[in-house]
Amino acid sequence: MSQKEQRVVAELGRPETPDETAARKAASSRAYRGSQTFRNLLAALGVTLVIVAIVIFAVPRGEIPDDPEIDVVSLAADAESAYGRDVVVADVSSAWRVNSAAVKGDSVLAWTVSYVPQDTSFLVVSQAFDADDAWARTEFNGSAPTGTTTINGIVWDEYVISDPSSTGNVTYALGTQAGTDHILVYGTADHGTTASVAASLTRDIRAMREESPS
Repeated sequence: MSQKEQRVVAELGRPETPDETAARKAASSRAYRGSQTFRNLLAALGVTLVIVAIVIFAVPRGEIPDDPEIDVVSLAADAESAYGRDVVVADVSSAWRVNSAAVKGDSVLAWTVSYVPQDTSFLVVSQAFDADDAWARTEFNGSAPTGTTTINGIVWDEYVISDPSSTGNVTYALGTQAGTDHILVYGTADHGTTASVAASLTRDIRAMREESPS
């Protein structure tokens, strides 16, 4: 067969016409480009999956750290040094969470520690510097003591709050004078828990009373 002789196409039983040859080559080219595009798509998808896997498995992801524990004793020592006076520290269960411990206030400064017992209540121990029961009444929206109770020989004013919504949800409080300062133990804890915390302050309160000028 000479080079000029055309190949007989079996399907046609004769040589291709120039138009049929061109059509066949065009179809072959389209099929090739299509296969290349599909392979490229698969390659791109594979790269994307690799990147996602790296992000998920290789990049370190730390958990959100817990809030640091508040060291009430250490902060109390700082407050004593800064303000030149003794401050009370309650003896509470180690299972209780401490929300805050700081000296705060505007016209009256008070060393204030906020506790959260194991239930849903809260309990605050507050020592107002150079204050008396008048400060306590302002803390409770003008509420007056409803009676007194004696704990370890110390007489405490007792506040049973009839309208907690007006006092920041405080339902019960105990207050007493400790030298020149006034101590309050208050919150939403039950009476027994509040009294127990007040009892833990006995030694501090007696020491402050003894040191106070007559």
